Amino acid sequence: MRSISAMRSLLLCASSPTFLRSSASALRTPLSSLPFRPDLSCSKLGPARLVTTAGPKARIGGGGSVMDVRAAQSGEIHVIVGPMFAGKTTALLRRVQAEAGTGRTVALVKSDKDNRYGLDSVVTHDGTKMPCWALPKLSSFQDKLGTEAYNKVDVIGIDEAQFFDDLHDFCCKAADRDGKIVVVAGLDGDYKRNKFGSVLDIIPLADSVTKLTARCELCGRRAFFTLRKTQETKTELIGGADVYMPVCRQHYSDGQIVIEATRIVMDIERSSDPRCVVSSQ
Repeated sequence: MRSISAMRSLLLCASSPTFLRSSASALRTPLSSLPFRPDLSCSKLGPARLVTTAGPKARIGGGGSVMDVRAAQSGEIHVIVGPMFAGKTTALLRRVQAEAGTGRTVALVKSDKDNRYGLDSVVTHDGTKMPCWALPKLSSFQDKLGTEAYNKVDVIGIDEAQFFDDLHDFCCKAADRDGKIVVVAGLDGDYKRNKFGSVLDIIPLADSVTKLTARCELCGRRAFFTLRKTQETKTELIGGADVYMPVCRQHYSDGQIVIEATRIVMDIERSSDPRCVVSSQ
């Protein structure tokens, strides 16, 4: 906590006068988020399930299966990316709900690595949620759901897609072979602004790509990047506002300098602490 407070104080000192006059209200509010329908929010959820408002499926020649019809149609892949707190999950749920409203059968999937709000729901930072399947790999989705149920799914929503190593292969199969509409939401970059997982690998496959932005937690301007507040260096570190903050380009650059300065100060403090000194005798 001391290092986080020190980093924030140094960032404030490094900022311009414009920052000191800026309002910090409504921080982390997505620039282009829209309210959900009330029926998306629920306090109690049962097991993950398919959501559908569809009537009877059309059949080719009166004897074809549902999968025959879908195989004759073209699938789609839509990708939603951006930093943390940009509203990616909100946009994903809004799209999936809209598809369900047109009569399509939808299913939501997320990585079982993300257990911040439980494993049975996709949940936005403001608490809106829908039931989902939490899986270690996307390749297990069809087996988990069952072939018959999978064949009836029209739309597959994938949240926290950066955690799935088999994202590219799954999207290819689901859209190209099975005729599914796949909506993918995830981080395009990690806290170092490097590629994160396989999300960028599916950009060449996509029908559409949406890049969302958040609001810089320090000045309120558009935030394109995610700054990690802690000294942890591993790429996959699950956390929320206690670990990450969205920042603009200026405060990302300032933040990296401050983080390194904080690390050096902490190293010096540890080296001068008698309890940390190892005797050479």
